[in-house]
Amino acid sequence: MFDLSGAVLIEDEFLRDGLQNEKRLFSIEEKLGFLTALETAGVQRIQVGSFVHPKWVPQMADTDELFERIERKPGIVYSALVLNKAGLDRALSVGAQHLSISVSASETHSRKNTNRSVDEGRAAIAPTIEKALAEGVAVRAGIQSALGCGFEGKVDPAKVLEIARDFAALGVQEINIADTAGLANPRQVFELCKRLQGELGEHVKLSLHLHDTRGLGLANMFAGLQAGVRIFDAALGGLGGCPFVPKATGNIATEDAAFACEQVGLSTGIDWEAMRAPVATAEHLLARALPARVSHVPSPPWKSSTGDAE
Repeated sequence: MFDLSGAVLIEDEFLRDGLQNEKRLFSIEEKLGFLTALETAGVQRIQVGSFVHPKWVPQMADTDELFERIERKPGIVYSALVLNKAGLDRALSVGAQHLSISVSASETHSRKNTNRSVDEGRAAIAPTIEKALAEGVAVRAGIQSALGCGFEGKVDPAKVLEIARDFAALGVQEINIADTAGLANPRQVFELCKRLQGELGEHVKLSLHLHDTRGLGLANMFAGLQAGVRIFDAALGGLGGCPFVPKATGNIATEDAAFACEQVGLSTGIDWEAMRAPVATAEHLLARALPARVSHVPSPPWKSSTGDAE
């Protein structure tokens, strides 16, 4: 069961998914401080923000300025979310080179999130993906509510597969499967990922965006690992949640995911212990504890003070 090998890429989404639902607005300087902490900890892909209308997501109003102020480090991918052509134009104007562009597999969630039906969303987003690819931008095409909808319940896997096929036909090389409402279970994750991989082939990578709303976040990550997925979204401290889905609470915590991978012999390049300080900072600024586990407990007894096995 645990015959796992290889490297795992964890994309940290604290600065986007983590902050987008918070009432307290974080300053540019605060965001840059967290960005530096993530870079220092070894996170290799960071979702910096989203190019969406500030009326709907005020926390993301300064994403353009934030991108302009990033001192890009070698080996780190700085990503962002866009939902339409207007967002893409903003992203291109500040030199974003990696973008997540997504639609929902749920009719209700799609209308609440973008005011479009699923099919309208798909039709609208295809030219955006094509333009981004033509501009030389790496695109990760996402399917929101792919593993369940907070309004409708179950989502037909055939619909998810249909959308994924369309994305692959456009030329994207990574498709993100999102458990937006945190409704997924490990068997469901494993079966859907295996089905998608069998249909799409090896040239298209899958990634998983998992929420820990009902406590199955890491279990679902391991189901994805067993299915062959090696790219996962997470957020410092386990912060996060969709503003348009009731009770869709935090992502799996980046440090918890990195720790879990390390324990089974998988490399992430992330020093999960280095995340204690920025988690403490976030908790101070938000005036509450965050749900991450390993940031709140002592290091395992077999770890020395330098982090090496004794």
